[in-house]
Amino acid sequence: MSPVLTVAADLVRRGHEVVVYTGSRFEERARAIGARFQALPPEADLDDRRLDSLFPVRATLPPGPARLSFDFENFFLGHLPAQLRGLRELLATFPADVVLGELGFWSIPVLSLGTARAQRPTLVTLGAIPLIIQSDDTPPFGAGVLPTPGEEARARNRAMNAEVRRLFAGLQEFGEAMLESLGVPASGFLFDLPLRRTDHYLQLTVPGFEYPRGDLPEHLRFIGTLPPASGGDHGEPAWWPELSAGRPVVVVTQGTVANTDLDELVIPTVRALADLDVLVVAATGREDGPDLVRRALSAVPDNVRLAGFVPFDRLLPHTDVFVTNGGYGGVQSALYHGVPLVVGGASEDKPEVAARVEWSGTGVNLRTARPEVPAVRAAVRAVLDDPGYRARAGIIAKEIGQHDPFEAIAEIVEASARR
Repeated sequence: MSPVLTVAADLVRRGHEVVVYTGSRFEERARAIGARFQALPPEADLDDRRLDSLFPVRATLPPGPARLSFDFENFFLGHLPAQLRGLRELLATFPADVVLGELGFWSIPVLSLGTARAQRPTLVTLGAIPLIIQSDDTPPFGAGVLPTPGEEARARNRAMNAEVRRLFAGLQEFGEAMLESLGVPASGFLFDLPLRRTDHYLQLTVPGFEYPRGDLPEHLRFIGTLPPASGGDHGEPAWWPELSAGRPVVVVTQGTVANTDLDELVIPTVRALADLDVLVVAATGREDGPDLVRRALSAVPDNVRLAGFVPFDRLLPHTDVFVTNGGYGGVQSALYHGVPLVVGGASEDKPEVAARVEWSGTGVNLRTARPEVPAVRAAVRAVLDDPGYRARAGIIAKEIGQHDPFEAIAEIVEASARR
């Protein structure tokens, strides 16, 4: 939701009338940016923070194909009939020029497949994770395998892509049946549909951070990275002046979603850097995070500063290394400021994000969500000691600076309004 709300806020500032259509837990945030709000129908309006308690079997599934299939059958596709019905009811009273969503909003490909172009709004999809589309030029999404050039690699990619389609054959059948029940034909591999069946697919990064492919559709554009969200009037902690005291600053975070178990990355990083001459900022992303870290350690090292929420737009310019579990938005925010990375994550798209950090030369891929203390220490020291990582991150930051994602989106919106 963060990218969508950031874009919505900019469109409101430009004078456009915006309705945010999503889960009711985001109503306050939507209204705070000056937008109108419409909640999903009750049967589709789940609190994503409670999925494992509402669906206990989900918590037993390991990250990977099994959990992904469960999520698609129960949420992305399972709630599609209600989500689509609610959207059509909204459009009947609010005849929008544009429907803009991220690639998990499956009503967009359904509208594209089932409604003539002249009879529907312009459809815009934001790519807020690495590209998932299958290609002969890249290994399939999910494995975290780096691409290599040559025909032998392309043959390997084709074989791996075919294996993925076989692995998800059951989900493909489920998806085709769901789409047919909504009166639209299935068209190709299920996971490719959100990218292929939209008018504009806008990837929220730059080409330098994505694997090159020779077969991307023409409606896909790289529009750069959204700037880190403003911390607003969020107060700076008492230790803030230490950020400018001369020691390298290492920030570690597990984001604001995958932070239920700080033993995955935050605590190993605190332990790994305890005796280095660096300032460690542990941004736990939760109010009780500092207390959880204190309870896990016999003593908090002298060079560690604990925080729940930190204004990253102000913290990142002081940061020398960003240790993260690989959330796409957080990694893009670091690169926006030219900060090199150490990445370890296993769930959702995180292995693919970590692989792109490795491929782009902007940091170290730990290749696990639970790294050992020596591995974290070695990775941070490598990034601090080798100026090449910061140089590559700086090149990506320069490339990001050549794009204006807000202007790119506004141009589409304003052209659609004149259609």
